[in-house]
Amino acid sequence: MNDWSSCPAVERDPQKVSGAWVFRGTRVPVSALFENLEDGAQLSDFVNWFPGITLQQARAVLEHAAHSLETA
Repeated sequence: MNDWSSCPAVERDPQKVSGAWVFRGTRVPVSALFENLEDGAQLSDFVNWFPGITLQQARAVLEHAAHSLETA
């Protein structure tokens, strides 16, 4: 299981989106990134569709997920 608490691009708050991991400073769930990429979106599309999320945040989430697979 991926430990998102060590990813600086995300946060979790029980008062936001039912406690789901979201991009820091937003209400956009991290899962939205993976769902959009799975549906064929480009990373640049995603950050354009969700104002408040930076390209650096999106890349950090992907890098964190990739790293967690290496250590699993």
